[in-house]
Amino acid sequence: MSLDRPLRLPAVAAEHFADTGAGPLMAVPVARVLVLFGADWDGRLLPRYARSGRYRFHEHGFDLFRFPSNARLMWFDLWRFVDRMVDRYRGRVDAVFSSNEQFGALAAALIAQRLGLPGASPESLLCAQHKFEARQRLQAVAPDLCPRFDLIPYTIDLAAARRLRYPLFVKPVKATFSVLARRCDTPEQLIEHLRFAPWEKHIIRRLIEPHNQALTRFPQFRIDSQHLIVEEVLEGRQLNVDGYLHQGRVHLLGVTDEIMYPGTLAFQRFDYPAPLEAGLRGRLQEAAERVLPAIGLDHGFFNLEFFVDPASGELKLIEINPRLAAQLAQFHEWVLGIDTYELGFAMALGRPLPAPRPARFGAAASFVWRSFDGTSCPRRPSRADLAWLAREFPEARLEIYAKKGGALRRDMKWLGSHRWALLNMPGRDAMQLRTGYERICERLGWPAP
Repeated sequence: MSLDRPLRLPAVAAEHFADTGAGPLMAVPVARVLVLFGADWDGRLLPRYARSGRYRFHEHGFDLFRFPSNARLMWFDLWRFVDRMVDRYRGRVDAVFSSNEQFGALAAALIAQRLGLPGASPESLLCAQHKFEARQRLQAVAPDLCPRFDLIPYTIDLAAARRLRYPLFVKPVKATFSVLARRCDTPEQLIEHLRFAPWEKHIIRRLIEPHNQALTRFPQFRIDSQHLIVEEVLEGRQLNVDGYLHQGRVHLLGVTDEIMYPGTLAFQRFDYPAPLEAGLRGRLQEAAERVLPAIGLDHGFFNLEFFVDPASGELKLIEINPRLAAQLAQFHEWVLGIDTYELGFAMALGRPLPAPRPARFGAAASFVWRSFDGTSCPRRPSRADLAWLAREFPEARLEIYAKKGGALRRDMKWLGSHRWALLNMPGRDAMQLRTGYERICERLGWPAP
């Protein structure tokens, strides 16, 4: 559900004007954009851009986390999807766009390449998304940023598990958000974590199958997605770094603090902008400039996650995501005046990048409600609650992911917790954000951890 107040946009003609930097303003035709797997955050924001009259969207894909849309996973074939999109839209679209990590970013790269449109190379996308390949490149070009890691199959036995170093953090070579990512302190705990019922095995196979299908046509990748990596457990401050690559250059957008529920590795909130010590932003920029070219990325958004050791300040890079972090995308618009969707469309269209607008807020946050005891949302918001939220906090965006039955049990096993709601909102500063969050919790009757 969307709680954004309808935007009062000025009337815009069928053509808009962009400053190309090469003289007078030039007319730019309506852009025809193919959007792939634009569920969740994209699905709430795209109508805003469509209403401007500057874009015409063609949307395809499904929502991996909502039934019945996600039932399509059971028969989804990546190459058949790509072929169908290419046949249908050749000469009919000007750009291909996706902020979806699981299938969308890779499909967009494959389709853009076939249509001769701007995009990242599929090989670079596969390398970044394949955690073992990415770790190997990282170890070669920036060993100081690389955690200790190893490769194991899903079918590891107890004897092999006992040869690993504990504690460890395990996650799939091709991850779906944080599914099956967990700390294990003993071999027995690892084996239990990887014990699945037949239906669970089937779902896991279907989640990684599109990535495996892609790998079959890129023989340079020798390890398929039926593996996991295990790595050393890291402690410290966790930072999310958003940026983009344009004409081969690395540009940082902003840095977000990732705050965990105490004693867990589950996100409690994301605070933006993260306060950075002197020199840290420069070190993050330098790390991105070393690593991303080694992966082969030279176009589009990226999202990097780092651990910063509190004592030494040492950086470790734990995630390389070659896409826009859609959950945090509006943070940059609210606080920096940089509309990341407009920026992404411009890059996908090969047009001049838009200039920043005046910032409207000083801070933003994404608050996450989750349970660790197998319960879900304690109380659904009423229509009156939603009307109050839209009136009192017109920029706020509330999403509810309540589950029950087998879906809830899978969350608990695969994730170690159940994320049942999420709230994004801007504020004048961090104090105003916290006050607003607590007011919303009080109104909804929800906890305010």
